Amino acid sequence: MFRNADTAPSPGQRRDGLRWLLTATAHMGDSPQASLDGKRARLEELISELGSVVLGLSGGVDSSLLAKASHDVLGNRALAVIARSASLPARELQAALEVAEGIGISVEVVDTAEVDDPRYRSNPRNRCYFCKDELFAHLHRLAAERGFSAVAYGENADDSGDHRPGRAAALANDARAPLAEAGLTKQDVRGLARHLDLPVWDKPEFACLASRFPHGHEITEERLGQVERAEDALAGLGLRQLRVRHHDDLARIEVPPDELSKVVAVADEAVAALRACGFGHVTLDLAGYRRGGSDRPAGRASHAAGEQSGHGAVIPAQAGLLPVAET
Repeated sequence: MFRNADTAPSPGQRRDGLRWLLTATAHMGDSPQASLDGKRARLEELISELGSVVLGLSGGVDSSLLAKASHDVLGNRALAVIARSASLPARELQAALEVAEGIGISVEVVDTAEVDDPRYRSNPRNRCYFCKDELFAHLHRLAAERGFSAVAYGENADDSGDHRPGRAAALANDARAPLAEAGLTKQDVRGLARHLDLPVWDKPEFACLASRFPHGHEITEERLGQVERAEDALAGLGLRQLRVRHHDDLARIEVPPDELSKVVAVADEAVAALRACGFGHVTLDLAGYRRGGSDRPAGRASHAAGEQSGHGAVIPAQAGLLPVAET
């Protein structure tokens, strides 16, 4: 979906968005020792000032806490919206619906079509901008239809140091980030979510499936589905935090370093499952999981690139890659 110029935020709205972000940043710097209770009180104050809010819910701990706090403060004047698209695994959609049900907040699912946008499909470094831009357009549409006064999303104070084009989309769309404005760090968010008995308080970080592709590699629904099936299969083998990085015919598995042995223990099953998803080569990254790992080079395992092992597998020359199997 492409933004209609008639519904785009005005320059004044953009200035207002920048103003509250700068104010929030200054506030955080003035009180670095603020207690979690104080930050919670500030969060509830900010949400109360909104009057009513339509918020994006992914089912992660940040957006779930925002949904919980918004529902507690505003009741039926808070609406959670889940964006359904090829970049969101079905299991995550179901998990987000369960979170909303547990909180008791009103929830709606909207279908987004970012994959149809050639700017998104080309997978530039600011890909997330186009995804979030469409999401916020849906949130604003619902807010206008229902008479809600604000749009918000789950970003915490620690996110300010990351490369996040989605934040630029938020500013352009006058979308609020109450968690960040209240100075809640990721640790704060998890601590408060645990205190409020949110079952996702310790849920591993999750990024959309498009993050599994190196920038510049085209995003298609077929490839997104391939990654989703691969990660579902590995999750079924008992792996909790994982990524399957897509390098054309090669799948690179990332798990936390302390779980590498778990993958090796189920190597045969993992290889069979990922081959069934259409990958010809399956590798395990010895460097372990890290955010933004798709842009680390994978290359193709070949006799020219590495050494032949005693079992017929090929060890690539790139440091940190362990082939689990070769075709």
